[in-house]
Amino acid sequence: MNPNQNMYDLTGSVALVTAAARGIGQACALALAESGADIILGLRRKESGIELAESIRKMGRNVLPVQMDVSRMDEIKSGVREGLNHFKRIDILVNNAGIGAPNPAEDVTEKDFDETLAVNLKGTFFVSREVGRIMIRQQSGNIINIGSQAGFVALSSESVYCMTKAAISHLTKCLALEWAPYNIRVNAVAPTFVKTPGTRKWLDDPDFLESVKARIPLGRVGQASEVALPVLFLASQAASLITGETLMIDGGWTIR
Repeated sequence: MNPNQNMYDLTGSVALVTAAARGIGQACALALAESGADIILGLRRKESGIELAESIRKMGRNVLPVQMDVSRMDEIKSGVREGLNHFKRIDILVNNAGIGAPNPAEDVTEKDFDETLAVNLKGTFFVSREVGRIMIRQQSGNIINIGSQAGFVALSSESVYCMTKAAISHLTKCLALEWAPYNIRVNAVAPTFVKTPGTRKWLDDPDFLESVKARIPLGRVGQASEVALPVLFLASQAASLITGETLMIDGGWTIR
């Protein structure tokens, strides 16, 4: 490799980011676009990506919002197909969609269980399958799954969420092994608590925030950009020999 080459330059690449409207998904879409990638915004409500799409266009990138509720197989297929028809390729996939409101195990209903698995596991797997088929034909590709430290440590009242995130890390290894012959890399990141619109109602509680910070050796929760930049690293040529790994972005939570 040329040491003067920008290993983070994604010019000419096309990236699909699921649940891209806000939080970590939005930060990932912006980081990838800033590095040169054109972006497919996978959105549970297509209209929610209007402002983000305009921000990406102002960078000089091509952007396509698509309707993609990852719990619905028809929307996964149609959204991926629409993105492929528009750009003719998909080089990077960021599986960001995930849900998991706190709920004690004894109170979890079958509906709660099914809805969480439908987004966190079924959605991640089948978006990966649809995009993986394209990458196999291309003989190249890069998938980054958004996991969680909850896949490595037990969190009270988060049994179903923790279970799904543990599964994401193992799925990452399985897909990395299976698709390595096609020059497809599959990795994951596992953030700690991150300030996003989805976590605000918990992290705005001073007592909860202090209890979380007390568990993190670096003494603070994360920002969405602190997840997006490691995602950019894994999507780039700087990580060209890394596959099957889950990168902890947890301020040291899991080293205790």
